[in-house]
Amino acid sequence: MAELKDKLRTDLTAAIKERDPAVTGVLRMALSAIGTEEVSGKQARELTDEEVQRVLSKEAKKRDESASAFDAADRPEQAAAERTEGEILRRYLPAQLDENELIELVRAAVSEVAADLGEQPGPKQMGQVMKVANAKVAGRAEGGRVAAVVKAELAS
Repeated sequence: MAELKDKLRTDLTAAIKERDPAVTGVLRMALSAIGTEEVSGKQARELTDEEVQRVLSKEAKKRDESASAFDAADRPEQAAAERTEGEILRRYLPAQLDENELIELVRAAVSEVAADLGEQPGPKQMGQVMKVANAKVAGRAEGGRVAAVVKAELAS
């Protein structure tokens, strides 16, 4: 069993005992989303920690988008609730890279692709660089952020 999923279950039990409705609700939702992902597809399977992190990341991103929508609709209470749920989910995700760390990893990925190609990659090799960069980032930065930095590096 994935250690992260086991930790979520343990923390859910603790939240129930502490009568913390916010954490209890978020962890139940997260475990439900994980369960749904496990039974999707042709055959049920157990998710790895990396796959569980992807599910949690997707759920946290949904909360961010909902908070933005609630802000735009002038509903600050719901926006605050969504942000709180997102923060609870982020406790279980790896720390996000700051901009400088992300730039360093992308530059390393560009150098790696350059070594394979024998020349400096350009915008046409963005897919190759993204593949290497995403492997290095390993869920510690959102794909859009990585793509923006890769695009900037390839353009310079």
